[in-house]
Amino acid sequence: MVRDKATITLDRRKAQKARALTGSRSVSAVIDVALDRLIQTEQLRRDVAAYARGPLTDDELAVGDLPVELDLADDDVDYEALYGIGE
Repeated sequence: MVRDKATITLDRRKAQKARALTGSRSVSAVIDVALDRLIQTEQLRRDVAAYARGPLTDDELAVGDLPVELDLADDDVDYEALYGIGE
């Protein structure tokens, strides 16, 4: 993970309390934990909001029943020659 130095203004009492609560070795580690938890919480909040909108409509459910055509565009590949797989 790439890390960048940043200058921030914060309440030192909050940072020290958070450091003690998380067992982090530094304020940077506390900030890292806080950002991870913020990201997880926000993603969960958005997921819950999406589910809370209501059940899927019939049209939305029908998308899952659409046929899928799979074309690997590999008609010219001789898999038996490559891998020795025969019928």
